[in-house]
Amino acid sequence: MTKAAELAKMGEVLTNSQIGGRRNMVINGAMQVAQRGTSETGVGASAGYFTVDRFDMYFSGTAGRLTQSQVAITDLPGFANALKLDCTTADTSIAAGEEALLQYHFEGQDVQKLKKGTSEAEKVTVSFYVKGNASATYTSQLYDNDNNRINSQTFDVTTSWNRVILTFDGDTSGALDDDNGWSFSFLIYLQAGSTFTSGTFSSNTWADRNNSITVKSDQTMFFDSTDRELFITGLQIETGSQATPFEHRSFGEELALCQRYYSREEAATGAAYKRYGTGSWSSTTVFELLIPLSTPLRTSPTLETTGTASNYAVYSANAIDACTALTITNDADAGTNNRAVAMYGNTSSGGVTGEGGTFLANSDTDNFLALDAEL
Repeated sequence: MTKAAELAKMGEVLTNSQIGGRRNMVINGAMQVAQRGTSETGVGASAGYFTVDRFDMYFSGTAGRLTQSQVAITDLPGFANALKLDCTTADTSIAAGEEALLQYHFEGQDVQKLKKGTSEAEKVTVSFYVKGNASATYTSQLYDNDNNRINSQTFDVTTSWNRVILTFDGDTSGALDDDNGWSFSFLIYLQAGSTFTSGTFSSNTWADRNNSITVKSDQTMFFDSTDRELFITGLQIETGSQATPFEHRSFGEELALCQRYYSREEAATGAAYKRYGTGSWSSTTVFELLIPLSTPLRTSPTLETTGTASNYAVYSANAIDACTALTITNDADAGTNNRAVAMYGNTSSGGVTGEGGTFLANSDTDNFLALDAEL
């Protein structure tokens, strides 16, 4: 690169505010937070979030299965954790409509800086560190969910850590909604059938979504062998054409950012049972527990529990009453903007209206409650 080109590049970085302030649009890019747990086996039968926060997986029609894990690493300076995908069941008879993807989703209000759909649309640079058990090539993609538009590029994996840097052109078509809904995504296609590979692949070109041009036909299929592994960490997405050094944030900050989408509470250890907090009986069969939220949720959540309602109970008046149902609702009296929820534990009997009590796990075993507001 000539000196003039270097100066021009430096000017672009400064113009796009890539030095100073928050550059990385990704939450938990260093794979530090894993509220759901550090390992999940048999992944592939259904879509969802499994271990590392904010990283979703989507599957359709695949017989392949994998183990997803948050793993400790010592061979990449500056990073202590990675997301590992390990093929445990191969699928080499690939159906036409088969898909397997690793995904990261953005709210529309968080990607307005891309200026998408305007004449000043910004370039977007994606960078991340990857390695595998063997050489491989996968397809990555920026996806505009509001306007159903895509831009794809491939990247290579080796057996050593390598920083992938991909710069995507700005898109002058299709503005992104300015709200808390799903507007934009970064995707990695791990496996894809002919429905997605049969067309002419055009790298770094925005287009209306057409399944046939989504994935490059000669890419590696992750479920080709039970030897197949993929490690990824240090995901950074920023405006402009320059990949800047990864922006590290503290664990506490990353956890708080993740809790906008998923907040999990483990029961505190008691003498015999584990307790969540105190509340009161709103009727003889309904116990109400107010759950204040340190981080406002993205939207009204769904409740995730260990198992059946009877795994939870209410202790009051020296008696324990098992729950028969659990429900939650945003509590208008406690605050606005999803800053608190009220949980209701139904029991068969035992309560005295207005009397206080403690909500707890109905045994001295591992137990949790979680609020899910993911995209």
